[in-house]
Amino acid sequence: YDRTWYGRVMVERLEGFCTEKEWRRAYHEINEFERMLTEWGAVVLKFWIHIDQDTQLARFKDRENTPEKQWKITDEDWRNREKWPEYEIAVNDLLQKTSTKNAPWYIIESNDKNYARIKTLRIIVKALEKACEKHFQRMMEGSAPLR
Repeated sequence: YDRTWYGRVMVERLEGFCTEKEWRRAYHEINEFERMLTEWGAVVLKFWIHIDQDTQLARFKDRENTPEKQWKITDEDWRNREKWPEYEIAVNDLLQKTSTKNAPWYIIESNDKNYARIKTLRIIVKALEKACEKHFQRMMEGSAPLR
């Protein structure tokens, strides 16, 4: 979540790059921003791709031991792994405070990559179908401009 609007409540919070007041205020700012996006007509879907610690460790070791994957792992990854408990608290706060009716979070169990991909794609397809149906109905009623 580095370099996204969630950076403040995750990375900046845990690294001490902002004050508690700033990262707490960010939850409201995030919800307002996403509300504006959905009012404009955007479909906002948020996926938390969750793996357990053992799976993460196995993937990290695989990356270290596979020459063509070594570029995927850095010292920063290992350093952040040591902060698992702190990240867990921040993630729980993030999910609870920024999952809204119009911009929900979907937690994707991802120890099995294929399962995670299929589940994520199904959610995306269903949400886009719903949005298209809604927009089509509004167009038929003459109340929705084409975007």
